[in-house]
Amino acid sequence: MEHRQISATRNAGARQAHGDILFFVDADTLVNAPVVRSALRSIRAGAVGGGCVIRFEGWLPLWWWVTYPFIADGIRWLRLPGGACQFCTRGAFEATGGFSESHYAGEDVLFVKALKRHGRFVVVTETVVTSGRSLRAHSFLYIARLLTRLALRGPDGFRDRRGLELWYHPKREKTQ
Repeated sequence: MEHRQISATRNAGARQAHGDILFFVDADTLVNAPVVRSALRSIRAGAVGGGCVIRFEGWLPLWWWVTYPFIADGIRWLRLPGGACQFCTRGAFEATGGFSESHYAGEDVLFVKALKRHGRFVVVTETVVTSGRSLRAHSFLYIARLLTRLALRGPDGFRDRRGLELWYHPKREKTQ
């Protein structure tokens, strides 16, 4: 089933799942056993959901190494992880209505905010590894523009695909 929209695909997966705990993982992300154990422990301890900080594989541009510690600390401090790996109880998912299908990006931010209204949301200490392809393929300025768009307009700045090539029309990565 191809929705060509991240949130619609996540919602479809949740509808097909049979368990009481749901994990949403990007296709280019590797989740390890410690992350799963920590997520399950958090749910058993009363959290309605959570996520984790990501690490990128492969060669990465210098600007990323300079900004990454601030981004990782910000994610943990704000408890606002991206969608590469998120989890929640089925009850919390249903209570929130799932991921917003009127957004082509930023739906993960809205989902986290909605989960927080229904209970405790955690960012586990373990990390997942995801593809560094997007960081290699796009310039610092392009990614900074996306982050600025998110900061200034919030997820509502992503109600159509224009300017979202990072997710919907990925460029080929640059070579070193």
